[in-house]
Amino acid sequence: MANVGLLFVGAVLFINGLLLLGKVDARSGAVFNLFIGALQVLTPTYLIFTADGDPTKILAASGIYLFGFTYLYVGIGLLAGLDSTGVGYYSLFVAIAALGYSFVSFRLFKDYAFGVIWLYWAFLWLLFFLLLGLKMDSLTIYTGWVTAIQGWVTGVIPAALLLSGYWKHTTEIAIALAVFGVVVFAALWPLTRKSRQPAPAAPAAGSAGAPT
Repeated sequence: MANVGLLFVGAVLFINGLLLLGKVDARSGAVFNLFIGALQVLTPTYLIFTADGDPTKILAASGIYLFGFTYLYVGIGLLAGLDSTGVGYYSLFVAIAALGYSFVSFRLFKDYAFGVIWLYWAFLWLLFFLLLGLKMDSLTIYTGWVTAIQGWVTGVIPAALLLSGYWKHTTEIAIALAVFGVVVFAALWPLTRKSRQPAPAAPAAGSAGAPT
């Protein structure tokens, strides 16, 4: 069930990346955020209720709420025209929490691939904090590209491999993800400098309000 949710997390990140890049209307993007936010709150609730008190299963499911509440916050904020500051500072909380879940993945679960993926999410939600909480609008284009790429790399592709039974050799996957992330996101920085102007609609996996 969580893998299905991961697939649609990839979809909403891709949509939100395009939203930041000015390719998707903010209000139409808001509706999709509400859909995925609801899914990502119902999913961990079901997993926790059916965990039979297993603390490991509960811990594994608990992190999903971080993203479910993000997307609900984004969707409601966009439709209501709220300022993005609240989502921005919540994103800082998510970024810090994601570091903890990364440590748990590496140390407790020995799931090195998702340990790296949690680091991806920590970086992304830190960007949302800088963009939406601190109003660093110069990061809009860069954050949009990072968001859209992460939708595929941390959501759609892992979910497809997990659902089809091809999620194997996770140590090698972790190394490949780490190298890809460092190279691609570092390369994006100078490539987006010339176009680093706020997009017409700037909420990503955590905006609120109209254009940011």
